[in-house]
Amino acid sequence: MVQIRKAATIDVQGISEVCREANWATYGEIYSEEYLEKVIREYYSCERILDEVTASDRSWGGYFVAIQNDIVVGAGGGGMISDISGEIYALYLNPKRRNEGIGTLLLDAITKQQKEFNAKEQWISVQKGNLKGIPFYEAKGFKLQYEEKEEGYISLRYKRLI
Repeated sequence: MVQIRKAATIDVQGISEVCREANWATYGEIYSEEYLEKVIREYYSCERILDEVTASDRSWGGYFVAIQNDIVVGAGGGGMISDISGEIYALYLNPKRRNEGIGTLLLDAITKQQKEFNAKEQWISVQKGNLKGIPFYEAKGFKLQYEEKEEGYISLRYKRLI
């Protein structure tokens, strides 16, 4: 059975592995290898994740993890970008564990935290062409607001009321 909880230092390596594997599985055909490696180095190194697990506030609520048999099978986190707006910054699963409801459990945990921070709406950026993320977020009530270009790639900005 999968358990959702706030991440601890013991989860750092597992979070890094899940985020790396999920990024390759999700973006391997969208991003250049060089760009994807840069993103993974910048955001999903054990050093950065350790910092993000040990410190949290309204702007970064910390990681939540999905654990099964003491193994991290999913991770996600977000924070507040204004007084009433939350943002999902990361939500990744072990690619072999998709379609089991784990992403929904993680999203629910992040949403609950953001509601405690008085969020009324929630935002997410999804890479154009991400055929794993877009259907998931749309099924959860997120609506496309606009597109923006980032480093030559198009990011879709979605929002939902919470």
